[in-house]
Amino acid sequence: MIRKFDTKVQHLKYKVLREVARSAFQDDLHHAVYSIPQKIVQGPEATMRCCIYKERAIVGERINIAMGGNAENPNVIEVLDIACDECPVGGYEVSDACRGCIAHRCEDVCKRNAITFDKHQKAHIDKEKCVECGRCAQVCPYTAIRNQKRPCQNACKVKAISMDDNKKALIDNNKCISCGACVYQCPFGAIMDKSQIVDVVNLIKESHDNRDYKLYAVVAPSIASQFSYANLGQIISAIKKLGFYTVIEAALGADMVADSEADELIEKGFLTSSCCPAFVDYIKKQFPAMVEHISHNPSPMTAISRYIKKTDPTSKVVFIGPCTAKKMELKRPEVAPYVDNVITFEELQALIDSRDINLEELPLDSLDNASYFGRIFARSGGLSEAVKEAIKEKGIEDFDLNPIACDGIEACRTALLKASKKVLPNNFIEGMACIGGCIGGAGCLTHGEKNKKEVDDYGKESLEKTIQDAIAPYKN
Repeated sequence: MIRKFDTKVQHLKYKVLREVARSAFQDDLHHAVYSIPQKIVQGPEATMRCCIYKERAIVGERINIAMGGNAENPNVIEVLDIACDECPVGGYEVSDACRGCIAHRCEDVCKRNAITFDKHQKAHIDKEKCVECGRCAQVCPYTAIRNQKRPCQNACKVKAISMDDNKKALIDNNKCISCGACVYQCPFGAIMDKSQIVDVVNLIKESHDNRDYKLYAVVAPSIASQFSYANLGQIISAIKKLGFYTVIEAALGADMVADSEADELIEKGFLTSSCCPAFVDYIKKQFPAMVEHISHNPSPMTAISRYIKKTDPTSKVVFIGPCTAKKMELKRPEVAPYVDNVITFEELQALIDSRDINLEELPLDSLDNASYFGRIFARSGGLSEAVKEAIKEKGIEDFDLNPIACDGIEACRTALLKASKKVLPNNFIEGMACIGGCIGGAGCLTHGEKNKKEVDDYGKESLEKTIQDAIAPYKN
């Protein structure tokens, strides 16, 4: 069996998406709501919880998310309450590793007097007094005190996840940046990103029946690190076989952004990048005083889609990438006119398999739009390298670029804090919310260090192109 995903949770999500897409292609979505749970959940091995009936009810909720989710919730990330019921929620607890030492460092650092000891000198934490500051855990010489947080809470670095009165995960939309880290980390798949897969199926069907418009696929450069069981050229062929008129690299939009972002940086002297929508959202929500420093350039997705719409006003554009936050970016008024829908690589895999397309039998197609520097936007540090190259190609020698590539939202926070206090030595902040950059996005099929090498190798295929060579045909 071909392994397409990192986890079984991803595989379950994919099966729902695949069946929803298949039903949409067959104009049979009404019956899908009833038939898919029985099709996916059958036999004792399919039950992870108390009974097969609850499992099918959960799949029913997954179908709802796959068909667009709760329209009243503006966030693209949603919690499936019925699936969120198996995680420990104890907070800081003392484990059996406590040796009953006489140092009692945990007691000394606790300002709330929440630490007590039994007759064996074993520590205990009074939950009524504990404020979960973590100081006791930090000083315990046996690491006997551990924070039993939910995986989603650990994954969420912006602290947008708490628990409601029923101990279900609750997302604070005022803090959430839609990065999807919780989606990928939840072991039970109780948090999902809303899908636009039905909308994309409808676009494919309409473009086939209505020759008045062409359907364009814009693919993120991180696609080079995905679909490990097939060649990238076969993926491009599969996208066209689905019904797309052509496939264009978002990396070409990255070349456009690098070129204009270099000009903006030179003019202003200090800048934060605008390519990662989760990073931009984080600045707006947590560092509003820094908003004025966000680059006025659009993301690569928007830049290339705007070009497509300009040259072909009747076109429809679907962005395919690793990012759940792109689905939120699509809602911005400055983006919505240019991008019609956004799907992830997970959803692309579901689309391909819903049409029973065998990738291994397809011919090799190719992409030849972007430069090396546009393609390496997919990993942390790539944007900084591209801006440096753009400045070099412009022949500007009297500007000292000093970038900092922030790999993950915690690194972004540190840099933004220093910048807000005017103690950051760097003049360009490249912010990537996901560890590793876009190759670590929640919508990826696979994650890992090998993905960086795949992207770099993909970029090297265009080494003969400069940024200016790549964008020259598209200027004006």
